[in-house]
Amino acid sequence: MEEEAGIYRLAEDSLRQIFCRLPLREIMICRSVSKFFLQLLSTPSFLQVLSSSHPPLQLLALRNRHHTPSHTSLPLFDPATKSWLHFPLDFLPFHSPLPVASSLGLLYLWAHNNSNSNSKSLICCNPLTRTFRVLPHLGSAWSRHGSVLVDSEDRVMVLTELAALYCHRNTTTWLKFSSNLPSKPRSSLLINDSAFALCDVGSPWRNRWKLFSCTIKSTTTSVVPVWSPLDRHEWGDVFDVLNRPRLVRGGHGNFILMVGGLKSSFALNAPCSTILVLRLDLDNLRWDEAARMPPEMFRAFRESTKFKVFGGAGDMVCFSAKRIGKLALWDRRASEGHEWRWIDNLPENGKGLYRGFVFEGRLNAVP
Repeated sequence: MEEEAGIYRLAEDSLRQIFCRLPLREIMICRSVSKFFLQLLSTPSFLQVLSSSHPPLQLLALRNRHHTPSHTSLPLFDPATKSWLHFPLDFLPFHSPLPVASSLGLLYLWAHNNSNSNSKSLICCNPLTRTFRVLPHLGSAWSRHGSVLVDSEDRVMVLTELAALYCHRNTTTWLKFSSNLPSKPRSSLLINDSAFALCDVGSPWRNRWKLFSCTIKSTTTSVVPVWSPLDRHEWGDVFDVLNRPRLVRGGHGNFILMVGGLKSSFALNAPCSTILVLRLDLDNLRWDEAARMPPEMFRAFRESTKFKVFGGAGDMVCFSAKRIGKLALWDRRASEGHEWRWIDNLPENGKGLYRGFVFEGRLNAVP
C-alpha cells in the first residue's frame, strides 16, 4: 500500500501557515491536486483566514459563445502570468451555466433549473469558495433579452429596452420600472447609485449617440427611477468622433470609459484611424483621453466592421474581432510601453467574437 504523503498529516495550523505564503493563483491550482486539498480549500473558516493575506486576482473572464451543457467552467486570462485559468462551476446544482457579470469577487450567471429545463435562475456565486445563492425569481424572458448590471454594493439590475428590474441583496423582490429610453440601451453600467447607457437618437441613415443615466436611491416602489440624457455644452462633439462607441466601467475612482473607432472626419462613412479610449470623470463630468490603440495593432481591426469591447476593474480593456484569432489588451497598470499587448491561445481556437468581463478573485466575497 502506498504511504500517505506527509503533508496530509500536518495540523491545520501548519497547513494555514503554508498556504498563507502561497500566491492565490497557486492555492487555486492546489485544489485540483487531491480531494483532501479540495475539501480543505473549500472550507469557509479556512478561506476566511487566508483572505486577509491575499490581494484580489485581476482576471479577464470570457463568456461562452456556444451555450451548451458541456460548458461547466469559466475560462479566465491572468495578465500577471500571461496564462489561462479555468474555474469549475460544477458545484452549482444547475445546468448550462452562462456567466454574464461580476463585481468584487462575485460571479453572476444564468442557469437552467434541473427540475424545469425551460426555467432559468439568476445566481450569484464565488467560484473560489464554491458558495452561491439564488436571486429572487424572474420570468424566462428576462434571461433572453435582459442585460445584467451589478456594482460593488450588491445591487443588481436587469435592463431591457422597455423595462428594468432592480434589487439589493437585502431584498427578496424586484422593483420594476419603465426604461423610457429612446432606443435599445447599449453597454449599460451600474455605478454606485446610478445606471448609465448609450442610446442611438439618430436616424435610420446616421447614428447619433447620447449618454443616459438614472439614479436609484431606494428599492421602494414609492421612488421610481427615471432615465434622462446626461450632457454638457462643453462636451462638444465627443459622441460624434467615435464610431460604434461602447461604455466600460473605469478602474479606480468614479470613472466611465467610452471606447470606439476614431473617425478620420465627420463624413457619413468616414474610415477610422485607430481605436480611442476616452474617460469621463463622474465627479466633475469632464472627458479626457485615456489611450489610443497603436497603429501596428489597429491594422488587425481595420478590416473588421464589428468588434467587441469588455473590461473594467484596474483599467483593463479587451478588444475582440472576427478572424483575428487573438485579443488586444490595454492594461493601464502595466509599465509604460507595455500597456498594449496581444492575448493568444484563446479557447475554441480564437474563432469569432468574444465577450467577457473583469473578474476579481476574492476569498472573502460572500454571495
